[in-house]
Amino acid sequence: MRALVTGSSGQVASALAARAASAANLDLTFLARPSFDLETPGTIAREIIKQAPDVVLSVAAYTAVDLAEDDPDTAMAVNGEAPGVLAGAAAELGIPILHLSTDYVFAGGGDRPFVETDTPEPSTHYGRSKLCGEQAVMRSNPKHVILRTAWVYGPAGNNFVKTMLSLAEKREHLSVVDDQVGNPTSAFDIAEGILRVLQALEPGATKPAPYGIYHMAGSEEASWWAFAKEILRLSSKSGGPTAEVAAVETSAFPTRAGRPANSRLDCTKFTGQFGHTLPGYTQALPDVIAAVLAKA
Repeated sequence: MRALVTGSSGQVASALAARAASAANLDLTFLARPSFDLETPGTIAREIIKQAPDVVLSVAAYTAVDLAEDDPDTAMAVNGEAPGVLAGAAAELGIPILHLSTDYVFAGGGDRPFVETDTPEPSTHYGRSKLCGEQAVMRSNPKHVILRTAWVYGPAGNNFVKTMLSLAEKREHLSVVDDQVGNPTSAFDIAEGILRVLQALEPGATKPAPYGIYHMAGSEEASWWAFAKEILRLSSKSGGPTAEVAAVETSAFPTRAGRPANSRLDCTKFTGQFGHTLPGYTQALPDVIAAVLAKA
């Protein structure tokens, strides 16, 4: 199977490159700037059609949640318009698209994990742009798999794990919010989940293609404070930086874009369809911490 992947240096693209190295019969081509720019969606369809892959993996995104409040046009071009162009080009070739989305399509209320049939109600420009991207993919190509994930971390790109380790190098005491809860998800595990989906999309698969929307996130819930505590515990155990972490409320850290109090995703549908559950953060973190510390 030949797959085109948007981006090359982001968290998920980097993890896909690492995981796919040992995947038989999978050839990945990574499309990135300057020749492939999601900020100018009109230029990208030609490259998809020229490459003529078996599947398109739309994993790159504008992820600067706060900056999106002041730059909604760029966020919408990358997250809202480009996925539809990618999906349309894939449809012209008669091939499927796998698109990565986010928990931010929900406002974050309620006291239970969100399921796929819950009505999206994004409260930020970032969330609205990602929801528009989902809708564009669905309109443009019936052969789509949309995977919503959350709280992504890994050794590449910018993420909470790397931020905590960096802050712990400079400070002995940190404050982290304890009233926002979600599913920390390793980029390595997202890559593995994507590979499971690709197996189900291979030509000659015995079951009907599993098109639709799925939630795919780490199987353990945590607050940012609990997540930070585990990050620094593992770092200390490996000889890396550590610090004391105090729990505070969201109001102590006002941000340009509001953060959802409840980012939890119910992944029962994904597990049932693909026979795979993403590990929880206590299982997945050690490999990521080791990789980040090795690069330090």
